[in-house]
Amino acid sequence: MLGWLADAALILYFVFALFPIAWMVILSLKPANQLFSTYFSFSPTLDGYRTVLGDSEGIPFVRFFVNSLVVSLGAVALSLLVGLPAAYASARWRFKGSENLMFTLLSFRFAPELTVIIPLFVLYQKLGLFDTYVGMVWVLQLVTLPLIVWIMRSYFADLTPELEQAALLDGYTRKQAFFKVAIPLVKPGIAAVSLLAFIFAWNNFVFPLILTSNEAQTVTVGALSFLGGDRPKYNLTAAAALVSVVPPLLLALTIQRYLVRGLSFGAVKS
Repeated sequence: MLGWLADAALILYFVFALFPIAWMVILSLKPANQLFSTYFSFSPTLDGYRTVLGDSEGIPFVRFFVNSLVVSLGAVALSLLVGLPAAYASARWRFKGSENLMFTLLSFRFAPELTVIIPLFVLYQKLGLFDTYVGMVWVLQLVTLPLIVWIMRSYFADLTPELEQAALLDGYTRKQAFFKVAIPLVKPGIAAVSLLAFIFAWNNFVFPLILTSNEAQTVTVGALSFLGGDRPKYNLTAAAALVSVVPPLLLALTIQRYLVRGLSFGAVKS
């Protein structure tokens, strides 16, 4: 009896959790003349997706989509380039004030974005970075870099130092030991943290809202453009939101086999 109740509760929670997504799908398939007059009984159509992807409303959503890909991938790539050596160094070398330095870096991640957006807006206007790809990639480092450094730090700390010391005894330099020994062993961690960083960068709303206007605007802000006017187009907004989910979902499916820690962690620990 208890097993049936547990299964029923799990199914109810599953329906509750997925209902917002199902409602978004229903909205995106509704024609404009049935948007407010029906709930579940309507004539499904793909016109909403054609409108969103075809720029027939004067809103270049496809360009916003490309902008999101460019700035999110750029932010993740740059953060990995800087963050992996930083994470490795913080895991292997400790010095006075190193923990304070790491905590300061982490504070950039959990500090409210609204606390820095006004000075950033002024600086971007003066430096010519407003509404540019470079400006967006730069500011998204506040979101992705602390995440990458702190997560990868734990992965490097889990690696036993004896592996790198053996490589050094074989004639490797410290740089070669990092790239040829440490990096291959933490590939699952790199894949996982890259996915998380991409999702956080892709979903960011405040920075694109304030620091872009048109040229570098992203999907998180661009999708709301369909809500303007006298009659909000909820079906188009829902279609745009569902289209914007595709890249993170595809990325997660592509690298899912790397999302488990490597079996070599702790291989030579007693």
